[in-house]
Amino acid sequence: MLSYGEMLVAEYRKKKQLEYKKMFQLQDSAHLQSSWGVIPHDDLVGQPANCFRKTNKGFPIFIRRASLEDYVLHMKRGPEIIYPKDAATMLMMMDVMEGDCVLESGSGSGGMSLFLSRAVGAKGSVLSVEVREDHYTIAVKNYRNWRTSWASRRGQEWPDNVQFENTDLCTASSILTGRGFHSVALNLNSPHLVLPSVLPHLHPGGICVLYIVNITQVVDLLEGLRCSALPCLCERIIEVPVRDWVLTPALKKNGEYCTIEAPHLDESLRQKDETSDESEDDDVGPSFRSIPYIARPHPEQHSHTAFLVKLRKFES
Repeated sequence: MLSYGEMLVAEYRKKKQLEYKKMFQLQDSAHLQSSWGVIPHDDLVGQPANCFRKTNKGFPIFIRRASLEDYVLHMKRGPEIIYPKDAATMLMMMDVMEGDCVLESGSGSGGMSLFLSRAVGAKGSVLSVEVREDHYTIAVKNYRNWRTSWASRRGQEWPDNVQFENTDLCTASSILTGRGFHSVALNLNSPHLVLPSVLPHLHPGGICVLYIVNITQVVDLLEGLRCSALPCLCERIIEVPVRDWVLTPALKKNGEYCTIEAPHLDESLRQKDETSDESEDDDVGPSFRSIPYIARPHPEQHSHTAFLVKLRKFES
């Protein structure tokens, strides 16, 4: 049952199309307000999630618990986040496993820190370094808010395995001394400047994945690697496109379903088909594939986010 402190998502759909979506934290005496009406938070406490709740105007709002993806996409942010599609690919490229020790630079709003925190688990650790104090403050706050919500939702603590540091990675030798990392995630404007400080602490064979916004920065990175002769190989440079699709039944102007005409069968096939139909129920509605569907790319598509560069350290 829902309890105070949880992160929830409210959705309203009209004719199966999403018209309204909002993430909110369940709080005492607060209200969920929208153009479709108001729902008191107190009315949700003790109720099951994944159910429709009517507003004071009678509109049905679907209430569900927020996933980590929902939270990262809708949490308060300062800088742009690493989107879940890119974060998932980065985790696969880094081959992050439970118990790993991971270095992240460029905490941003804390989204990637949370994905790394879940991946390494209670036995692992994440060191997240952010040079800007305002970004550092936002990342820490978002991380703590998610942990609070998780504790309310599951009755157990989310692993406290991320150490945030507000410093410049190029001059952060004191926090890196004596540490070794299984993998590294960098989200910086000039990552080639910090690699000489980072690579000595990356285990041989370890992966460093860089999130780079434009291709000219990728060129600068590769040129920096060439000039500095760092012990790493550039294995991949990719971007991750995602295309949403809309799939809906075709309707006539009067609102009725369009139908697909059955093929014309010869007499022998028709008799066989009628015989097989006798054993079926008559109450199942239109037969399978009797209603045509319209499929088209969704009009709102994600634009380019970043290039992902995979580097592997080798024995020098």
